[in-house]
Formats: sequence, C-alpha cells, structure tokens
Amino acid sequence: MDRARHLHGPALRYFAAVAEAGSIRAAARELNVASSAVNRQILWLEDTLGHALFDRQARGVRLTEAGEILRAHALRTLSDFEATAGALDALTGMRRGSVQIASVESVGETLLPGIVAAFRRAYPGLHVSLRLGAADRVAEAVAGGEVDLGFTFEPPDDPRLVPAFQRDLAIGAVMRPDHPLAERPDLCLADCLAYPLCLPAPGLSLRKRLDVVLARHPLGGLAFVETNSLRLMKAIARQDDTIAFQTLVGLERDLADGTLVFRPLADPPLHRDRFTVLTSAHRALNQAARAFFDSALTAIEARLSEIDAETAS
Repeated sequence: MDRARHLHGPALRYFAAVAEAGSIRAAARELNVASSAVNRQILWLEDTLGHALFDRQARGVRLTEAGEILRAHALRTLSDFEATAGALDALTGMRRGSVQIASVESVGETLLPGIVAAFRRAYPGLHVSLRLGAADRVAEAVAGGEVDLGFTFEPPDDPRLVPAFQRDLAIGAVMRPDHPLAERPDLCLADCLAYPLCLPAPGLSLRKRLDVVLARHPLGGLAFVETNSLRLMKAIARQDDTIAFQTLVGLERDLADGTLVFRPLADPPLHRDRFTVLTSAHRALNQAARAFFDSALTAIEARLSEIDAETAS
C-alpha cells in the first residue's frame, strides 16, 4: 500500500510520478488515476509556483530547471516519509518497511549478495531494493534522496553526502596466472603498457586514478579496450595477455578459482581507490536502513581485513 498518499496531497505525488515516468499518461497508469486528473494537478502546481515544471514534447515531457529543483524536493519529502514510516514500523519489531540501496558493480557482484541474504534472514518482513550504477550515479541517488545507502568509490565532495564509512584500497593489474607479468615484483603501470590493455571507461573512479599515471606515459597510438563493466573487464583479461585493472573487491571468485591473479601497482596514485558507504546529510537513516547498514558494516570490515592480508602476502 502507498502510505504516502494518506499524508501528502496528490500534487506532489503526481508530479514525482510524471518526473519518473517521463509521461503524464504513463504516470496516470502507474497511479491508477485518469490522465486528466494528473494533468490538472501539474497545472495547479505550475500556477501556484509560478514556474513551468515540464517542457511538453511530442513523446512525453521533460523536466525544466524549475522542475529539477522540485523533483529533488519531492524525493526528499517522500523519502523522509518512508523513513518516518520505517521508524513507526520499528515499534512493531520492524515487521514492515523498506531499504533502498545503490551500489557500484563490483560491490554488488560479490559483497552485497551475502549481506542481503543475512539481512533477509534476520528481518524477513523488510523489503530491500537494489540498483547498480556508476560511482557518480550512486552518489547522486543518495544526495537526491532516492536511496538510503550508497556503496561506491571516490565519491564527490558534496555537502549533501555523509561518508559513513571509508577505506582506501589499492588498485592492481588483473591478468591470467600464465601472463608474463604474473610473477613480476614491484609492478608499475608502465610495465603493463607493453601488453594489450582493458581500461575502465572515463568517469569511473578507477579510470580517474589510472589517468593520473597515464598522463606521464601517453598511450599514443596504442589500441586498447574500454568498458564501464568490471565484469566484462575480467572476462576479457581471461582470454589472452590483456591486462585489466581493479581493486580486490569484486575479484573474490576469480582469485579463488585461479582464473585471474591480482598484482598491486607500485605507482603512488594507485595505492588508493577510496571505498565509501554514503548516507544523506539531510535525513537520518530509518530503523530498517540502520539495521542494514550495521549488518553491511560487519561484513565489509571482515572482507577488508581479508583484503589487507591478501595484499600483504
């Protein structure tokens, strides 16, 4: 049941639905109301605020600058209500409620499944919603109130965000066990340039760190693969002498089954890719999200202790 409809008037909810769907007709279907009713509420909001909220287009609507500002407010407002409802649910032993999570791919692939499974066993009545995205999208989802927690790397310095947990992880070269560099001590990024490379796409936190070093070693005419998927990077590295780059988070299965090896890079800028759990600066975690955070932190700290041991060896 949509409990927010009992507290908030339809205008804000209808606006948020249209902003999400990109169409008044699609939002009306989702809300199970007439399109005309949704349109009336949007027109009322625009008249009341004195700003156009949407640009009407042939195939839907697009938010104006004023609409983007109201959308951020709507997300915070509706999310705050969910936090309040979650706190009230805590009075009945957290038998109901939800947790909204955003995560980068590497954390979602290996760390989160176990965390979610343990959380669901402890709180079977709670709903968990997970979304994967690039690091900048995860940070924006937390800042905009779309999710409760974000698991990411190298978040921006944004007053809307609180780094609830941080840990620096080394970046390493990822390759097959029979690669010529697999046993090379004190490996540097320059050593890898003699081999085919698979680089994280521009905009990913890993690429930003690598670019600092690559600026001293221009790729020139060297052909290389780029992708925004760390899973695809690993798959490519398994095929031949291609070298990919990653932290140890997300490599657990590959290292365990012996299909890939990880060699830390000695270049100082690559000693740190900052893993961070983000929360919003504008609202406290509800009881369900706090329970998920506590459960996640226990699992993460255990895994990072293992990573420290693996890196040292």
